[in-house]
Amino acid sequence: MSCYRPEAASVALNTPGGADQNPSALMQPRAPAATPREMKNGARVRGNNVAPHGVYLPNYNILTPHMRSPEYVQMSTAAAITLGIMPGRMHRCSCTRCLNLLLTYPEGCRANCAYCGLARHREAERDYADRNFIRVDWPAVPLERAIDIVARDGAASPFHRMCISMITHPRSDADTVTVLKQWTERIDLSAIPVSILSNPTTMTREDVKRLRDLGADIFTVALDAATPEIFDRTRGKGVQSPHSWSKYWQILMDARDIFGPQKFGSHIIVGMGETEHDAVSLVQRLADLGGHSHMFCFFPEKGSLMDHLPATPRDQWRRVQLARYLIDYRGGRVENMSFDGQGRVIDFGLPQSELDTIVGEGVAFRTSGCPGKFSDDVSACDRPYGDSPPSNIASYPFQPNQTDVRKIRRQLRIVEQKP
Repeated sequence: MSCYRPEAASVALNTPGGADQNPSALMQPRAPAATPREMKNGARVRGNNVAPHGVYLPNYNILTPHMRSPEYVQMSTAAAITLGIMPGRMHRCSCTRCLNLLLTYPEGCRANCAYCGLARHREAERDYADRNFIRVDWPAVPLERAIDIVARDGAASPFHRMCISMITHPRSDADTVTVLKQWTERIDLSAIPVSILSNPTTMTREDVKRLRDLGADIFTVALDAATPEIFDRTRGKGVQSPHSWSKYWQILMDARDIFGPQKFGSHIIVGMGETEHDAVSLVQRLADLGGHSHMFCFFPEKGSLMDHLPATPRDQWRRVQLARYLIDYRGGRVENMSFDGQGRVIDFGLPQSELDTIVGEGVAFRTSGCPGKFSDDVSACDRPYGDSPPSNIASYPFQPNQTDVRKIRRQLRIVEQKP
């Protein structure tokens, strides 16, 4: 078993006609279909009421066990392999450095984000615990068992960080507190700190403060969309979903106040119809607030309302990756960069020799997220192949080698400077 699922069909990695960006007019989600009443809110799982027995591996049937957080959590295939809960291997990397724990309920996430495999509109198609998310399966595991393994490994644990990933559910806030408390009772936070991937829609400022007081180290808000228009189209009223741009920013600003500089951040998905200038401007805004941006390359998640659309072209993705890295870690500024009439980066505001050196280091093209133990600009959250197939890597979950860097240069259309 591998940590990624082979695609059932080929997925376009470039826009129609070979364009080097995903334009807004193209990136329109399908309208969600109505769910029959008898299939809403996890009715099949609750009706069958099958008792869980240990680890549940998604198998896409209607007898999914009745599992709930905080007793159960889901984790990525890569995390399950690293914990030893599942057999398997990962392409060119031995483990993942972040243990992502996703809250889970038969009713599932009550939001309907257009690009997400966990979205509410899939109720008639697949039980919540069987749905794919960022390209892979998420086995459900007893929380106690996961903590037992990490506690047993102690200082030898491969994990640099744990992240509690909330979903939109009435129990999500309370259960996040319970998971955090159970973790901190047995795991040294100085060895494995905890991040929170929040659900702003159900949260208050007091919720944010409570998580900080209980030991959470970093708080993140998944804006995902780079503009309010795209947010509404893919996460809000446009897809009958409860999220709002203003509430997400409210909780993000609360996190800035409560967690402090460098201890909060936001996810941004590149290629959902924004311009490169839109994305880089948001990166700069977050940096000016004292936060970081964690970037994802749009990939058409199977079963989502956007699974018919093209993945982000690699040149668009690489340009935004590089611009984000320069702003977050090398003192770059969006106002020192140049953009063409379509909002594409045409100058990064650095001498070519300096830019060439940074590209050659390869770090700018690794997965971005909360920091690990190696350095501030190397993320613990490496999410192996969460936004691309291994055959055409978007976010490198390992240090790119010389062959990888040559490919990145071609994608950026940068010619290496010869001494």
